[in-house]
Amino acid sequence: MLRSTDRILTTHAGSLPRTPELIAANAARAAGEGPEGFEDLLREQVAGVVRRQLDAGITVVGDGEYGKAMSSPVDYGAWWSYSFQRLGGLELDLEGRWAVDQVAAAPGDVRLTGFLHRRDRQRFAEAYADPASGIFSGGDDPAPFPKCTGPLTYTGHDAVAADVANLRAAVDSTGAAEGFITALSPGSASRIANEHYASDEEFVYACADALRPEYEAIIDAGLVLQIDDPSVAENFDQIDPEPSIEDYVRFTRVRVEALNHALRGLPEDRIRFHLCWGSWHGPHTTDLPMADIVTTMLEVNAGGYTFEAANARHEHEFTVWDDVALPDGKVIIPGVVGHATNVVEHPQLVAQRIQRFAERVGRENVLASTDCGLGGRVHPQIAWAKLEALSAGARIASERLWR
Repeated sequence: MLRSTDRILTTHAGSLPRTPELIAANAARAAGEGPEGFEDLLREQVAGVVRRQLDAGITVVGDGEYGKAMSSPVDYGAWWSYSFQRLGGLELDLEGRWAVDQVAAAPGDVRLTGFLHRRDRQRFAEAYADPASGIFSGGDDPAPFPKCTGPLTYTGHDAVAADVANLRAAVDSTGAAEGFITALSPGSASRIANEHYASDEEFVYACADALRPEYEAIIDAGLVLQIDDPSVAENFDQIDPEPSIEDYVRFTRVRVEALNHALRGLPEDRIRFHLCWGSWHGPHTTDLPMADIVTTMLEVNAGGYTFEAANARHEHEFTVWDDVALPDGKVIIPGVVGHATNVVEHPQLVAQRIQRFAERVGRENVLASTDCGLGGRVHPQIAWAKLEALSAGARIASERLWR
């Protein structure tokens, strides 16, 4: 994994806006209509999005998650629908889109509620129900959603092979310094109804074993693996009543240990971990403070940690690194432009955000990134302007930090 040895390097969180051509092709595939030549189109699209990242000044490029299904410009279910391409043992739950509630067995026994019962959603029920509010709520009517009904297996060998081949070819042909591909964490994969495994822990570890081949394939291709794991921080909002921090950390540590089980023996310097509080456009008043989860995050066996640091709920938390020591050899990859606003950040602000972290953990240990994926969250024109602002801010910060 590259480090900022002579300048602040830049990257992003993964998802980038799909092109109209790719959106149309995915919609046709979802409808069972082909299209013919999809593999060739996808390869060309990945090459194009890598070139555009380089033109925007991004150093460590990704495939934009173009290999994961997205059939509309704002298809927020793309990550979940992609699981059907990668995992066996799942079926559609026709009774509820946002997972089945789990009942706590005893005091202090933390269990997830359904997505529709999040505390932030309850607190701002009127806003979430108002289509004019700008919040994507997923709707209140049940809709198909994955559930586990049998032994989990990995079925995505062809899909991940295409992902790594397409990005590897694009990186090699453009001369990009490094490429990364995102993959789902066991903790996030297990946030669905479980009708097969005897316990929550057994289910999470089954997800870990099932997803390991995907992790291996990405690293074996000479690419960086990014583990996307909103479950570590975001689950806090999905537990009602609000748990104690101690109970929540205990609940979450099982997910971290399962992830480390899936990553066992893999090189940490080829792995980065993405922590976020959920990328939907909502108030986020029930987000868990970074200070309460940062040490748990650092227990993940990864060489780099990406996290939200630009939005209005979490920008102030750069001071966490006044009290928490970054382990030797690790890097942080804070978001310095956001996915939750149409305002394009000024490069001077981006530079200031980068400098705050560099002053605390060392300039060589900071890469500049986005809070979360930009694909589907802001208009494509704005998304690319944000990446350009990110790169411009990194250049300003580099001039100040290396002068």
